[in-house]
Amino acid sequence: MKKIGILTGGGDCPGLNPVIRAVVRKGHNEGYEVIGIKNGWKGLVENETTKLDMRAVSGILPRGGTILGTSRTNPFKTEGSVDKVKANFKTLELDALIAVGGEDTLGVASKLIKEGIKNIVGVPKTIDNDLGCTDYTFGFDTAINIATECIDRLHTTAESHHRIIVAEVMGRHAGWIATEAGIAGGADVILIPEVPIDLDEVCAALKKRHQRGKTFSIVVVAEGAQFKDKGLVTQEARLDQFGHVRLGGIGEILGVEIEKRTGYETRVSVLGHIQRGGTPTAFDRVLGTRFGVKAVELVMKEKFGRMVALSGNKIVDVALSEAVSSLKTVDMDLYNIAKEFFG
Repeated sequence: MKKIGILTGGGDCPGLNPVIRAVVRKGHNEGYEVIGIKNGWKGLVENETTKLDMRAVSGILPRGGTILGTSRTNPFKTEGSVDKVKANFKTLELDALIAVGGEDTLGVASKLIKEGIKNIVGVPKTIDNDLGCTDYTFGFDTAINIATECIDRLHTTAESHHRIIVAEVMGRHAGWIATEAGIAGGADVILIPEVPIDLDEVCAALKKRHQRGKTFSIVVVAEGAQFKDKGLVTQEARLDQFGHVRLGGIGEILGVEIEKRTGYETRVSVLGHIQRGGTPTAFDRVLGTRFGVKAVELVMKEKFGRMVALSGNKIVDVALSEAVSSLKTVDMDLYNIAKEFFG
């Protein structure tokens, strides 16, 4: 019996378990044994695995997170780890590996292919929706629905207290969550990493709104957004294994600056990890399921070095190396639509 390994790496998000379930179901139907690699690439470095059969994935479709666990381990950052990955791939007698993750996890997969582990298929996962070559990644729809609901709730308290409320959402390099949740939630200003923040413009838009008789406002800001004035944001010097700083805090700085410059009482709400927790939406359950089935089909056809992707309403496959070569940032046509409602 041929063996397929599957791992989930990087940040967790709703929709991972539907992918795992689909891989196991499709694999079982086609005569494969499926081995779960625990905690992302860390599990393949340390040979931590679990057998995934039909019983193991029963009932996991609506569950958030990942039953396999995850980590931000990068085997290319620790001496000898890549050799351990290669050795354990052979020890486990894997015929193929399905790597589920975002730019970091799939970036490692792409490098490992060059290192000689050819039999890898990628599945795109990130709530930030910033992976190239796919229209959507699962997890994103759930995240924007959660963020939209939170913004709706912030509206009522902002209006009651006549305050400005800054809602900080996730989005390291791309502001898809801020843009789409901001539009859906009726935000009055949306700030994203793709466009440096001009505080004069932000405050002018808020003053304009107040002059029209609106005594409250909602400002949505992505955690990775940056001010034009570089001195305003201080981030941790410590980096993770993929070279990323720990984000968070821009909302607080923005709130202080807005209140200081406008005189309007301002509060800050950081949505944080609530955006990536909990049960996946129907869209993410279906997309994750379709991705998982397609990944096994690619294994069956020995189409390795590919990533499953959504193009329109079709599930296709693209070169993994191309998908991780550049980030998909916010479409400025969409952002310009959002700007029509600023102020």
